[in-house]
Amino acid sequence: MDVRLVEKALLGLFVAAVVATVVSKLRGKKLKLPPGPIPVPIFGNWLQVGDDLNHRNLTAFAKRFGEIFLLRMGQRNLVVVSSPDLAKEVLHTQGVEFGSRTRNVVFDIFTGKGQDMVFTVYGEHWRKMRRIMTVPFFTNKVVSQYRYGWEEEAMRVVEDVKADPMAASEGIVLRRRLQLMMYNNMYRIMFDRRFERMDDPLFERLKVLNGERSRLAQSFEYNYGDFIPILRPFLRGYLRICKEVKDRRLKLFKDYFVEERKKLASTKSVDNAGLKCAIDHILDAEKKGEINEDNVLYIVENINVAAIETTLWSIEWGIAELVNHPDIQQKLRNELDTVLGPGIQITEPDTQKLPYLQAVIKETLRLRMAIPLLVPHMNLHDAKLAGYDIPAESRILVNAWWLANNPAHWKNPEEFRPERFLQEEAKVEANGNDFRYVPFGVGRRSCPGIVLALPILGITIGRLVQNFELLPPPGQAKIDTSEKGGQFSLHILKHSTIVAKPRVF
Repeated sequence: MDVRLVEKALLGLFVAAVVATVVSKLRGKKLKLPPGPIPVPIFGNWLQVGDDLNHRNLTAFAKRFGEIFLLRMGQRNLVVVSSPDLAKEVLHTQGVEFGSRTRNVVFDIFTGKGQDMVFTVYGEHWRKMRRIMTVPFFTNKVVSQYRYGWEEEAMRVVEDVKADPMAASEGIVLRRRLQLMMYNNMYRIMFDRRFERMDDPLFERLKVLNGERSRLAQSFEYNYGDFIPILRPFLRGYLRICKEVKDRRLKLFKDYFVEERKKLASTKSVDNAGLKCAIDHILDAEKKGEINEDNVLYIVENINVAAIETTLWSIEWGIAELVNHPDIQQKLRNELDTVLGPGIQITEPDTQKLPYLQAVIKETLRLRMAIPLLVPHMNLHDAKLAGYDIPAESRILVNAWWLANNPAHWKNPEEFRPERFLQEEAKVEANGNDFRYVPFGVGRRSCPGIVLALPILGITIGRLVQNFELLPPPGQAKIDTSEKGGQFSLHILKHSTIVAKPRVF
């Protein structure tokens, strides 16, 4: 195609869009919108703000414009709230009004335009998916049923690290072994399956595809095309890769896990075992016509992303902070030895009688929140918030990281200090009983995975501290805890090498 013709076409689209915007403004009703930087036609605030909408950049805007502000990102309205009172409005008081999910051009691909639970709009489909997923995944009964498996997986991690001659001298990238542990924790629940080794070919394929999905979805690279439709043609290559990765992942889930479980069920071996795993319950719902085959696969997709990776990030952050704060690590070790006895391995019920361990986990989730902006909310219809008009289908971001790190609400929030949750913040829990601290969200769209994440964190961190002295590599005083943020996530930039010296009991 002639280059000049393309330039003229794009210029024509631009002029038409400007005229349409001006006419719309003249005809439209006057709204009282939240404060924010002055937008320009077509691009809104994109030229001023850029693609990188991470929690720290949005905190800087909150300091300029206040606890609620509006960014016009091309055709999208982004409303950011940064106070406990407004978080309560969005997540609880007006939980129905702001209970939907906004997606983007990439998440539309990975979720089949909301056929999953996490990114579907608030309504009947979400209620159905939430109900179907709750029984096999998110209840105390599930914790009681599977906690022995979690304890076994943590024990295997300890044994493998002890058997690695490099661990006690030069150090190892502990995350790699913990990743296998987290896959086994969740695949036991989902499919009654586990992977024996880190080099298991199927495990390797899963890791690669899930990692590629995470990289593509979490990147800020595609925001310009999502915000500004006239630039979307430039995303064709990116979106094609997303679709290829999505298709390969779902085919892997279906061929190697879902179909295999269906065959087992058809031979009655599942019934004879007397114990159903999560996919059995979900396939029962499919047989009853409550959901379709695609919904089944997107439930598996949600668990692979939301349950495995986020918990792994939190474990990694917790270990990094303990390595960099040896006094806190020793204090935790002393509690474990005193309460349980030296060498007596922590189990899931023990986590509730170890207040300092609980405080370490809470402080990790406060300072290093895995989903610092939570998953975005959306209002399907025009709404009101703090006296401002919120146009329909606005993306509502709750800056949960800033709520938990604002010095106006927390004493020395930049410090990793678990003692705060035993002293001035002793009544604050991770379940959102205080809107300054909502690492799992609150209300209808809160993360149900809190039921699994907290005990797994307790068991894993507890066992590692019990059995090892965790240190930075030789020649380093600390390990690097630089952040790497994405569309929703916050994880450690470099997967650190950690020296794990076995303790002698």
